[in-house]
Amino acid sequence: VRKSMVLLKNGKSTNNPLLPLDKNASKILVAGTHSDNLGYQCGGWTLEWQGLSGNSTIGTTILEGIKLVVSPSTKVVYQKNPDADYVKGQGFSYAIVVVGEPPYAEYFGDNLNLTIPLGGGDTIKNVCGSLKCLVILISGRPLVIKPYLPLVDAFVAAWLPGTEGQGVTDVIFGDYGFQGKLPRTWFKSV
Repeated sequence: VRKSMVLLKNGKSTNNPLLPLDKNASKILVAGTHSDNLGYQCGGWTLEWQGLSGNSTIGTTILEGIKLVVSPSTKVVYQKNPDADYVKGQGFSYAIVVVGEPPYAEYFGDNLNLTIPLGGGDTIKNVCGSLKCLVILISGRPLVIKPYLPLVDAFVAAWLPGTEGQGVTDVIFGDYGFQGKLPRTWFKSV
């Protein structure tokens, strides 16, 4: 997991990176459909042919990995799909938004638009419009991210990390460096 993650953006400018994230932040917002869902982290061809949603196997979700890595004094708040009003004025140091595709295999995964499904785009807009934020994309393939890049401070492709969500948090909090490389340029549009 640590070796496959790809850093796509780090900071709104090269002089102001967001990653590695501060483990001693006072309050962190974690949002998104994929933050606390092992089935979504695993993808298709895992527990069942089309995969599953939910935490139906043993492992560590990304949310659990965050809680294991940050300081005991850091308050971690999880909201699956917060609205923009909730995000403002809560005193969050930064946000981690984990979105992506539901599990699929074969033609059930056909997607002619390659957009981020399950309300992921709305979650990115609601959270990253008000806070410094990292977006982690869980997917088996590149998806259209260009509309969201101006809103986000950092963007990571974590692919399908399976049951090892802590492998993701090990890298975003700086215990390990990014090693993953793209075999070709991430597309701008379909």
